[in-house]
Amino acid sequence: MAKCDYCGSTIIFGGKRDANGRFCNQKCQGRGGLLALSRQIPESAIKEQVWKFHQGPCPKCSGAGPVDVHVSHKVWSALVLTQWSSTPQTSCRGCGMKSQLAGTFFSLVLGWWGFPWGLLLTPIQIGRNLFGIARPPEPSKPSAQLEKIVRMTIAGQNVRQQSAQALMAKA
Repeated sequence: MAKCDYCGSTIIFGGKRDANGRFCNQKCQGRGGLLALSRQIPESAIKEQVWKFHQGPCPKCSGAGPVDVHVSHKVWSALVLTQWSSTPQTSCRGCGMKSQLAGTFFSLVLGWWGFPWGLLLTPIQIGRNLFGIARPPEPSKPSAQLEKIVRMTIAGQNVRQQSAQALMAKA
């Protein structure tokens, strides 16, 4: 199965494809240009920024790092309607674990009420949270997910700076 080049979601049906890659929806496809720009940033600059962010304070609680990406998974259902999500969060281990525990509790309470998907997806999302709690990212080195987030952030900052400079030049 194909994966979205921007968000990493599995593409089951359709998706969008262009010169920058394959994407799950139009929103991710729109961010594909930023993805292409992010690939042009020198690897040494990325590694330095990733390491600084990884060893810095937690953006959620300002506590000690290491900081990495922790994903919490939720599902809620009502009769024939079921919605599920996976939300990445850059934080310390403690904040990531709190988010995963909250997702587990949310899913335990609100996930089971839909047929058939609520009954099927609730144990999956709970299991994903428990797996994330039991096997967090390696604290001694930044994850590939963190590197991608930092890379996209730097690319976004570069685009904003170029846009601001272009506006100043016109003024």
